[in-house]
Amino acid sequence: MNFIPILKRELRSYFYSPVAYVVLTIFLLLGGYFFFAMLSAFSLYSQAAAGNPGTMINITEMVVRPLFGNLTFILLLIMPILTMRLFSEEKKSGTFELIATYPLKDWELVLGKIFACTSIFLFMIFLTMTYPAFLIAYSQPDIKVILTAYLGFFLLGVAFISLGTFISSLTENQIVAAILSFGLLLLFWVLGWASNLVSGPVGEFISKLSLLSHFENFSKGIIDAGDIVYYLNFIIFSIFLTLRSLESKKWRS
Repeated sequence: MNFIPILKRELRSYFYSPVAYVVLTIFLLLGGYFFFAMLSAFSLYSQAAAGNPGTMINITEMVVRPLFGNLTFILLLIMPILTMRLFSEEKKSGTFELIATYPLKDWELVLGKIFACTSIFLFMIFLTMTYPAFLIAYSQPDIKVILTAYLGFFLLGVAFISLGTFISSLTENQIVAAILSFGLLLLFWVLGWASNLVSGPVGEFISKLSLLSHFENFSKGIIDAGDIVYYLNFIIFSIFLTLRSLESKKWRS
């Protein structure tokens, strides 16, 4: 448990700077806006459907699933801001060499930083639970879809964090780290769209690489072991690359 001091140190640094507050504020403002907009649209459709008994509306399909789709896109935009400083700041300030002298293994250092960022992410998830709580209080959404969507959202977020951590270990410039992280995450995001342009095994292979396509089952209330394995492999491989990056840094110095 040697990574605990790193975890505490990173959490303090997040809240001693404006980064955590800015990310949380943007996430909640955008998430709240989309929730309000979709709920308002659902209310209008409900009123229209009241005059037409043959019209079927579903709050899960019209509010819950689109809400999580929008939250994942917001996450794509803001997560690079949360991860850009993890190693870049250490390198630029010169504290990376000091940390390297601590009685810590590289994997403990990496896990401490990832767990700290994941803790912020979990707090973000907790704050969004007011949305489904409101729906449950006043309507009957599919609870299973909400729970599986949160599971997929968590796995997707940790995948974002692990890749952002790797990118941050490559450069001492936080802006460069954020841009590179966003670019790579966007690439893995749009692979699912690109697969529609390619038929056969190649298109299917491209689709399996997409971060977004593996989230779709979760948003439908389906837990597929293949989707969980994909996210876990993505996270583990990103951590592996981060460890190799740190080893390379030590070798060069």
